Amino acid sequence: MKTGGDAIRGDFRKKDLPPINENIRADKVRLIDENGKQVGVVSLKEALERARESGLDLVAVSPNSDPIVCRIMDYGKYNYEKQKKQQRSKKAQKTIKVKELKLRPRIADNDYQTKLKLAKGFLEDGNRVKFNIFLRGREREKKELVEELIERLKLDLESLGNIEGKPDFQGRRVTVTFVPAK
Repeated sequence: MKTGGDAIRGDFRKKDLPPINENIRADKVRLIDENGKQVGVVSLKEALERARESGLDLVAVSPNSDPIVCRIMDYGKYNYEKQKKQQRSKKAQKTIKVKELKLRPRIADNDYQTKLKLAKGFLEDGNRVKFNIFLRGREREKKELVEELIERLKLDLESLGNIEGKPDFQGRRVTVTFVPAK
Protein backbone atom coordinates (compact mmCIF):
# COMPACT_ATOMS: atom_id res chain seq x y z
CA MET A 1 0.00 0.00 0.00
CA LYS A 2 1.27 3.46 -0.89
CA THR A 3 1.65 6.08 1.79
CA GLY A 4 0.12 9.51 1.30
CA GLY A 5 3.43 11.08 0.27
CA ASP A 6 4.18 8.43 -2.35
CA ALA A 7 0.77 8.82 -3.95
CA ILE A 8 1.17 12.57 -4.22
CA ARG A 9 4.73 12.31 -5.53
CA GLY A 10 3.70 9.67 -8.06
CA ASP A 11 0.78 11.74 -9.33
CA PHE A 12 3.02 14.78 -9.73
CA ARG A 13 5.49 12.89 -11.87
CA LYS A 14 2.77 11.49 -14.13
CA LYS A 15 1.38 14.94 -14.93
CA ASP A 16 4.74 16.16 -16.20
CA LEU A 17 5.69 13.17 -18.32
CA PRO A 18 4.53 12.22 -21.83
CA PRO A 19 2.56 8.99 -22.39
CA ILE A 20 4.63 5.92 -23.27
CA ASN A 21 4.07 2.50 -24.84
CA GLU A 22 0.54 1.17 -24.09
CA ASN A 23 -0.55 4.47 -22.50
CA ILE A 24 -0.59 6.16 -25.92
CA ARG A 25 -4.18 6.58 -27.11
CA ALA A 26 -4.20 6.74 -30.91
CA ASP A 27 -4.78 4.50 -33.92
CA LYS A 28 -2.00 5.95 -36.08
CA VAL A 29 1.18 7.73 -35.07
CA ARG A 30 3.94 9.62 -36.88
CA LEU A 31 7.01 7.57 -35.97
CA ILE A 32 10.60 8.74 -35.51
CA ASP A 33 13.09 5.91 -35.03
CA GLU A 34 15.94 5.70 -32.48
CA ASN A 35 18.36 7.37 -34.94
CA GLY A 36 16.11 10.42 -35.35
CA LYS A 37 14.93 9.50 -38.86
CA GLN A 38 11.27 9.90 -39.73
CA VAL A 39 9.62 6.60 -40.61
CA GLY A 40 6.25 8.11 -41.44
CA VAL A 41 2.66 7.49 -40.33
CA VAL A 42 2.22 3.93 -39.06
CA SER A 43 -0.27 2.09 -36.88
CA LEU A 44 0.26 2.16 -33.11
CA LYS A 45 0.65 -1.62 -33.09
CA GLU A 46 3.48 -1.48 -35.66
CA ALA A 47 5.20 1.34 -33.78
CA LEU A 48 5.06 -0.62 -30.51
CA GLU A 49 6.50 -3.71 -32.25
CA ARG A 50 9.41 -1.68 -33.64
CA ALA A 51 10.10 -0.24 -30.19
CA ARG A 52 10.10 -3.71 -28.59
CA GLU A 53 12.42 -5.08 -31.29
CA SER A 54 14.97 -2.38 -30.58
CA GLY A 55 14.59 -2.85 -26.80
CA LEU A 56 13.47 0.76 -26.28
CA ASP A 57 10.24 2.61 -25.42
CA LEU A 58 7.72 4.37 -27.63
CA VAL A 59 7.32 7.92 -26.28
CA ALA A 60 4.68 10.43 -27.39
CA VAL A 61 6.85 13.48 -28.06
CA SER A 62 3.99 15.63 -29.32
CA PRO A 63 0.73 14.14 -28.01
CA ASN A 64 -1.45 17.09 -29.10
CA SER A 65 -0.65 16.96 -32.82
CA ASP A 66 -2.62 15.00 -35.40
CA PRO A 67 -1.37 12.30 -35.82
CA ILE A 68 0.53 12.01 -32.54
CA VAL A 69 4.31 12.22 -33.00
CA CYS A 70 6.07 9.30 -31.28
CA ARG A 71 9.75 8.54 -30.94
CA ILE A 72 11.57 5.32 -30.15
CA MET A 73 13.99 6.08 -27.30
CA ASP A 74 15.25 4.98 -23.89
CA TYR A 75 12.60 6.53 -21.64
CA GLY A 76 14.67 6.32 -18.46
CA LYS A 77 17.58 8.14 -20.08
CA TYR A 78 15.21 10.76 -21.54
CA ASN A 79 13.67 11.34 -18.11
CA TYR A 80 17.08 11.58 -16.43
CA GLU A 81 18.38 14.12 -18.97
CA LYS A 82 15.22 16.19 -18.64
CA GLN A 83 15.63 16.36 -14.84
CA LYS A 84 19.30 17.29 -15.15
CA LYS A 85 18.43 20.04 -17.62
CA GLN A 86 15.83 21.46 -15.21
CA GLN A 87 18.36 21.37 -12.35
CA ARG A 88 20.96 23.23 -14.46
CA SER A 89 18.47 25.91 -15.47
CA LYS A 90 17.33 26.29 -11.87
CA LYS A 91 20.92 26.62 -10.70
CA ALA A 92 21.61 29.28 -13.34
CA GLN A 93 18.75 31.48 -12.14
CA LYS A 94 19.73 34.26 -9.77
CA THR A 95 17.11 35.56 -7.41
CA ILE A 96 17.26 39.28 -6.86
CA LYS A 97 16.48 40.26 -3.32
CA VAL A 98 15.36 43.63 -2.03
CA LYS A 99 17.31 44.79 1.00
CA GLU A 100 15.73 47.54 3.10
CA LEU A 101 17.51 50.24 5.07
CA LYS A 102 15.89 52.82 7.35
CA LEU A 103 17.05 56.43 7.42
CA ARG A 104 16.03 59.77 8.88
CA PRO A 105 16.44 63.12 7.11
CA ARG A 106 18.72 64.48 9.86
CA ILE A 107 20.90 61.39 10.12
CA ALA A 108 24.30 61.78 11.76
CA ASP A 109 27.25 61.55 9.37
CA ASN A 110 28.72 58.40 10.96
CA ASP A 111 25.32 56.65 10.83
CA TYR A 112 24.93 57.72 7.21
CA GLN A 113 28.36 56.25 6.33
CA THR A 114 27.40 52.96 8.02
CA LYS A 115 24.15 52.73 6.03
CA LEU A 116 26.01 53.71 2.86
CA LYS A 117 28.58 50.94 3.40
CA LEU A 118 25.76 48.38 3.82
CA ALA A 119 24.01 49.65 0.68
CA LYS A 120 27.22 49.43 -1.35
CA GLY A 121 27.71 45.82 -0.25
CA PHE A 122 24.13 44.92 -1.20
CA LEU A 123 24.44 46.56 -4.63
CA GLU A 124 27.77 44.82 -5.30
CA ASP A 125 26.09 41.48 -4.54
CA GLY A 126 23.45 42.26 -7.19
CA ASN A 127 20.58 43.02 -4.81
CA ARG A 128 18.22 45.98 -4.87
CA VAL A 129 18.35 48.43 -1.98
CA LYS A 130 15.20 50.10 -0.73
CA PHE A 131 15.72 53.14 1.49
CA ASN A 132 12.84 53.99 3.80
CA ILE A 133 13.21 57.57 5.01
CA PHE A 134 11.00 58.18 8.05
CA LEU A 135 9.81 61.67 8.89
CA ARG A 136 8.82 62.90 12.33
CA GLY A 137 6.89 65.98 13.37
CA ARG A 138 7.73 69.04 11.31
CA GLU A 139 10.15 67.11 9.13
CA ARG A 140 7.10 66.22 7.00
CA GLU A 141 6.76 69.86 6.03
CA LYS A 142 10.41 70.16 5.01
CA LYS A 143 10.57 68.10 1.82
CA GLU A 144 13.88 69.74 0.89
CA LEU A 145 15.62 67.74 3.68
CA VAL A 146 14.44 64.52 2.07
CA GLU A 147 15.41 65.69 -1.41
CA GLU A 148 18.91 66.62 -0.17
CA LEU A 149 19.32 63.17 1.41
CA ILE A 150 18.15 61.43 -1.77
CA GLU A 151 20.54 63.55 -3.85
CA ARG A 152 23.39 62.68 -1.46
CA LEU A 153 22.56 58.96 -1.77
CA LYS A 154 22.40 59.27 -5.55
CA LEU A 155 25.87 60.86 -5.71
CA ASP A 156 27.44 58.36 -3.29
CA LEU A 157 25.96 55.31 -5.04
CA GLU A 158 26.14 56.42 -8.68
CA SER A 159 29.02 54.05 -9.53
CA LEU A 160 27.16 51.01 -8.11
CA GLY A 161 23.48 51.66 -8.78
CA ASN A 162 20.74 53.89 -10.13
CA ILE A 163 17.43 55.06 -8.72
CA GLU A 164 14.48 53.02 -9.92
CA GLY A 165 11.52 55.26 -10.65
CA LYS A 166 10.77 58.31 -8.55
CA PRO A 167 10.84 58.69 -4.76
CA ASP A 168 7.52 57.53 -3.31
CA PHE A 169 6.09 59.91 -0.70
CA GLN A 170 3.64 58.10 1.60
CA GLY A 171 2.74 60.30 4.53
CA ARG A 172 5.48 59.83 7.13
CA ARG A 173 7.62 57.64 4.90
CA VAL A 174 9.53 58.27 1.68
CA THR A 175 10.72 55.23 -0.26
CA VAL A 176 13.62 55.24 -2.75
CA THR A 177 14.84 52.08 -4.50
CA PHE A 178 18.27 51.62 -6.04
CA VAL A 179 19.00 48.89 -8.58
CA PRO A 180 22.50 47.58 -9.31
CA ALA A 181 24.26 49.18 -12.29
CA LYS A 182 24.85 46.80 -15.21
